[in-house]
Amino acid sequence: MAQPCSIGDRDQVVDTMIALTHLSNLHRAIIAGSGAMELYLSLRRRGFVQIATTATCRLPRRQHGIGLLTAGKSLAAIESTLLEVSQFLSANATIAILIESREGEFCLNIRRKLEQMGFRIEAGVRCQRGLVLAAHREGYAQMERAA
Repeated sequence: MAQPCSIGDRDQVVDTMIALTHLSNLHRAIIAGSGAMELYLSLRRRGFVQIATTATCRLPRRQHGIGLLTAGKSLAAIESTLLEVSQFLSANATIAILIESREGEFCLNIRRKLEQMGFRIEAGVRCQRGLVLAAHREGYAQMERAA
């Protein structure tokens, strides 16, 4: 049975994601995953206005520079969330992913998936709810064209 998340835990995750992605009001951010609406509302309360969820954004045109994902505990859920959000992200995007699993092999599989999508993990921070990974990709459009 899942424990409800306290306000402090949620704030810690949001603060960590903001710090790792260097999110500011100048950035367009897309939010995806099982806790997308909760994260969206938390960011709106903090004054971020150029944010959207994959459900509220009309057209995926690779217009967002930052992606914030709360994908859950299974590898399949994280992979599907990554694929869903990738069509909204620009070629030079930064993402932060909340991983709620503590298994080491699980994190290695996520790392491989991120590398396949052109991301390089830059940082990881443990918090009460799990691990927040930050990754960045540069020049992904050139990689897609070359393939």
